[in-house]
Amino acid sequence: MNDVMNTLLSHRSFRSFEDRPVDENQLDQIVKAVQAAPNWINGQHVSVIAVKDPERRRKFAELCGGQKHIEEAPVFLVFCADFYRIHLASEMEGMSMEAIEDIDTLIVGVTDVGIALGTAVAAAESFGLGTVPIGGIRRNALEAIEELSLPSYVIPVSGLCIGHPGEDTGQKPRLPKEAVYHEETYNSDLTPLLERYNEQYSDYLAGRSSGQRAGTWTKSVASFYNKPHYYEGIADMLNKQKFPGGK
Repeated sequence: MNDVMNTLLSHRSFRSFEDRPVDENQLDQIVKAVQAAPNWINGQHVSVIAVKDPERRRKFAELCGGQKHIEEAPVFLVFCADFYRIHLASEMEGMSMEAIEDIDTLIVGVTDVGIALGTAVAAAESFGLGTVPIGGIRRNALEAIEELSLPSYVIPVSGLCIGHPGEDTGQKPRLPKEAVYHEETYNSDLTPLLERYNEQYSDYLAGRSSGQRAGTWTKSVASFYNKPHYYEGIADMLNKQKFPGGK
């Protein structure tokens, strides 16, 4: 395998970071990699805001649900779906931005953020840095918007901690390839594959916790989705930022 594949296949999330800064040249290259990532119609619908100030990182750790690693990581990036520049372009050209009313526009923005976030993770890990995505940036989305001074047509989608890795808890096993990759049509006969994966996942939990933790992947995700799981105020956030879905 080449170095890129080795980096991608070695991915794991870190929730512990050393107390030392990220090299600014490396951070600059990470951002350049994000800008080079694919995006819909070259609309470049992503903005990234770096939060480095310790007090502000502490504030975002609280807003995201008390996630201590945001405070520990020297850099906390907030990835936003951004149509504000499209709004300005529309004004410059004397056109309306009617497409913002379409829910597919929101999907476009969130998809582009996902691509950008994955690119940032791969770029950071190529320098030996550790990362962990933070969906909790949407937990108190209106407060996050205020803290970041986001204009209309910009919404926070995900955060990303970047720093020098601390404790390495190992790589979680993934689903069998056959459960994820399909050719021509979707194979819905997945129960045997999930049962096999449950055994692997249980062994991983037991080994990671010296036998103190037990459970299966299906139990974990089924419990998570047993009740509606969403951050309150998302509709209000979308409405405030003039996105579809907020009505």
